Amino acid sequence: MTDLRSPETRVAKQGRLARSLPSRPKGGYTPGMKTAISVPDPIYAEAERLARRLKKSRSQLYAEAMAAYLRRHDAEALTEAFDRVCSAIDPRPDPMVGAAARRVLAGTEW
Repeated sequence: MTDLRSPETRVAKQGRLARSLPSRPKGGYTPGMKTAISVPDPIYAEAERLARRLKKSRSQLYAEAMAAYLRRHDAEALTEAFDRVCSAIDPRPDPMVGAAARRVLAGTEW
């Protein structure tokens, strides 16, 4: 017979209960995956100061930082961004650059 007061039973019951409840905000937290990370003390302190200055929660600050990092490292999105920039550039030479080059070359001894 299982002892309902044992720590193992309580933990097992809590785990089943947590999995059966719908995800909803509690105490200011937004629904979503929670994880623990190790951050060097100086970075943590800077992040705390920034979160206070921006009036954001630490979770929101870290989530936004991770989203920005992922966007920067998404090779396909980066290629698409470069393609957009390159397509907006006029490939014809700038007339002013050509004129300046001719002036420099005219004054150069060959």
